Amino acid sequence: MSKILVIEDDFALQRGLKDSFSDEGYEVLVAGDGETGLDLALSASPDLVILDIMLPKFNGYEICKAIRMEGYEYPIVMLTAKEEESDIVRGLDLGADDYVTKPFNIRELAARVRSFLRRHRSTDETVFRFGNCELNRESRQFSKAGDAITLTSKEYQLLEHFLENEGKALTRTNIMNKVWGSSIVVTQRSVDRCVTTLRAKVEDEPSQPRHIKTIRDVGYRFEV
Repeated sequence: MSKILVIEDDFALQRGLKDSFSDEGYEVLVAGDGETGLDLALSASPDLVILDIMLPKFNGYEICKAIRMEGYEYPIVMLTAKEEESDIVRGLDLGADDYVTKPFNIRELAARVRSFLRRHRSTDETVFRFGNCELNRESRQFSKAGDAITLTSKEYQLLEHFLENEGKALTRTNIMNKVWGSSIVVTQRSVDRCVTTLRAKVEDEPSQPRHIKTIRDVGYRFEV
């Protein structure tokens, strides 16, 4: 049984999330403030955390940062009433995996939670398959419908990063740091250009991508 930790100070929403996920068979822990939530996040070994941003004592950004600094890699889904790009991007850059803006559809949140929890792919996996495509990390070869497709070095690294983080919302800053490295000066346009050329090789219809989805004002999400 997967264990979900809900850190939310709105009692009605907290209770609704607890009941909904309990009904789906999850073990659900709850916390109504940031201090209690962080204690549980570090001691109760949850499989996933649903984290509100605006909390008493410690806010969601501080909790997210502390979790990642302690080395925990379980998924974190942020709940935020703020729609400003900067707030969402800040949480993702601190280590959150995805976000849902209030008010939200519980079924949408549940679908994202299931997606994260059922992901069993290891980042050490040699061969990634999606759609009619295959990336072999041992040979560093990419093929589509059985045909070998040449990727540039950056296209290969970008696709590998997407596959290792399937389902996660990735900011352009995250992608720049992971693919280009923080010591190299690049712009967000470099990310967008690389995504465009990669889509042309990966997608059947690059203008209507099935796999490399754009998240408006934030970045990208890779979906199998």
